[in-house]
Amino acid sequence: MALQRPPAPPNDNGKRDCDSKKKRKEAEIYQVLNGTPVDVAALRRMAISEGGLLVDEIRCQVWPKLLNVNTEDLPPPPGEELRENSKDYQQVLLDVRRSLRRFPPGMPDEQREGLQEELIDSILQVLERNPQLHYYQGYHDIVVTFLLVVGERLATALVEKLSTHHLRDFMDSTMDNTKHILNYLMPIIDQVNPELHDFMQRAEVGTIFALSWLITWFGHVLSDFRHVVRLYDFFLACHPLMPIYFAAVIVLYRADEVLACECDMASVHHLLSQIPQDLPYETLISRAGDLFVQFPPSELAREAALQQSERTAASTFKDFELASAQQRPDAVLRQRFRERLHTEERAKLLLVAKPRTNRFVKLAVMGLTVALGAAALAVVKSALEWAPKFELQIFP
Repeated sequence: MALQRPPAPPNDNGKRDCDSKKKRKEAEIYQVLNGTPVDVAALRRMAISEGGLLVDEIRCQVWPKLLNVNTEDLPPPPGEELRENSKDYQQVLLDVRRSLRRFPPGMPDEQREGLQEELIDSILQVLERNPQLHYYQGYHDIVVTFLLVVGERLATALVEKLSTHHLRDFMDSTMDNTKHILNYLMPIIDQVNPELHDFMQRAEVGTIFALSWLITWFGHVLSDFRHVVRLYDFFLACHPLMPIYFAAVIVLYRADEVLACECDMASVHHLLSQIPQDLPYETLISRAGDLFVQFPPSELAREAALQQSERTAASTFKDFELASAQQRPDAVLRQRFRERLHTEERAKLLLVAKPRTNRFVKLAVMGLTVALGAAALAVVKSALEWAPKFELQIFP
């Protein structure tokens, strides 16, 4: 499916109101960017809130702030020996050649081919500078999004930071950590819609249908580039596990369709693997944020049957890069959630959850140690700084 820019909406009062709201938000973002120091927490709130960062010009300035990348100290241009010395070159080349649909339709061949060459170099440069990382098919879908938005050199710097943090789990030599993240999907669904969860369990559908969603941040499965970058705004401002929460809300949104299926693996897998292109993205983004606050990873860890504990992005979340407790993405989500609870009817906001009256006893029986609980809760409840040290291990 080719990437498509949406048609211009009709020129009516609704459009004028939307344009006015967009201009106000743009002005607010630029006001924050011009502050000294820049309020990263405010940028996170704006990236999460309706419409995200709005335009690529703003993303070029805000995405580096969200990832703590110094735009004055970018990687040097790649040398001629980069491709010759790379063990991944042939696989990257094949994947990039197959990525035609990730470029805007109508782009001249010469321009697209030039961007594909930049895409290859950007990927190989990140891998060369970080030999502990392992290339995976689908990685190029993430890199091309950054390339199209911010250009090659900045894209390389942003993707390098992303690869050593948010995407770290996917870049191990095995898929153990990727499987672990997928294992969060069903516990989230179970908390919200036990009937749907039980149906999917009976169908033995598993979670493989969501693999490409997760490892490409939905870049591989969405045809509208506007929706892709909107999700990237959201994910960059949030915890590394937010993409699996978003995957869960897609499944929950389609609960009626799933329950109407034949209860067998083939039928359910086929339905879920065909992601709709007309999803209510802003509603689902809001729902995913609420679910993260209500059911944080620390509460779902044992249900997700953690198999591999070392060096996951989720377990090193403390380590990323914020200057104060108020700048933590989870703090932004919690504040937003509380504000909504005060302004809307609580009964309409809170999702109906499966009763968990004995949850803490159950978790204790499953072996959730005191140390695990303290460390995991630190992700969402304490004032830990988020800087790239990779020392904390939440799941020992």
